[in-house]
Amino acid sequence: MTAAAAGATFYFAWEPAFIIWLQAHLGVIGQAVVSFFSVFGEPVVTIGLIGFFYWGLDKELGKEIGISAALATVLNSTIKNVFVRRRPYFDHPEIKCLKAPEKGKDIYSLSAQGYSFPSGHSANVGAVFGSIIGYLKKRWVTAVSVTICVVVGFSRICLGVHYPTDVICGLAVGVVSAIIVYILGQKVKHKWIRYLVLAVLAVPGAFICTSEDYFSGVGMLLGMLVGCMFEEKLVRFENTRNVLRLILRLLGGVAVYLALNILLKTAFSAAAAAYSENLFRFIRYGIISFVELGIYPLLFRHTAKIGKK
Repeated sequence: MTAAAAGATFYFAWEPAFIIWLQAHLGVIGQAVVSFFSVFGEPVVTIGLIGFFYWGLDKELGKEIGISAALATVLNSTIKNVFVRRRPYFDHPEIKCLKAPEKGKDIYSLSAQGYSFPSGHSANVGAVFGSIIGYLKKRWVTAVSVTICVVVGFSRICLGVHYPTDVICGLAVGVVSAIIVYILGQKVKHKWIRYLVLAVLAVPGAFICTSEDYFSGVGMLLGMLVGCMFEEKLVRFENTRNVLRLILRLLGGVAVYLALNILLKTAFSAAAAAYSENLFRFIRYGIISFVELGIYPLLFRHTAKIGKK
């Protein structure tokens, strides 16, 4: 391992050679295809799946997906800040960055583009689809979910933003996060104890993490846990399979997210600049997650008659 002024460079000899070979045979169409499949590992897809299941078809599955994904973000970010691995294209001129992790920012800025190990996209899909596999327990669901995980991981390698070991370990972090949430749900009777254990798992990262994704992840995790407890005690909304109501719930959830994000960014901007941007990022994501899972479903009673004869 070679220590660098900004991050560390370490890899197996075959890894950069494999990426270079893939990019040499990718072509324009191949690049477009892997860029498309890479999107499945991004937060927007995760949020969509959480909303689709939590507000719509199956509240409990939505909770598992959301909590597992948030836990994976926290654990993955903690590991990133331990190993501080530089991205492949930073140290290998032959490797092209075909899709920057953070658009519109300097692709060679480590603070802007983040660390490489483990892969956040891979951890995300591992947590999301690991939760779906464990909850639904259907062969076709397992086959589709595993395929998506493999394709997303492979796309990150082709795009030059991750080494193969980043992807393998990222998937492992995601799957382990889903397993932890599943086991706690099966073995621990009291929900408050489950939620306390999950919250404690986020604590170690507070001593070493400086990256934005850690604070976003902790905010989401704690906001979701509090939101779930609030909903279970005071809201208790019913899921729906009515297409029109489901669409309205999803659109409403997106509108609430966008409105809160803009409002809280504006409200916290001055304080974040003066004190701690990461602290206010944690608060912002915590509030948004709590409102989306706990408060927003209070509106569903007003749409209960939509679609009924």
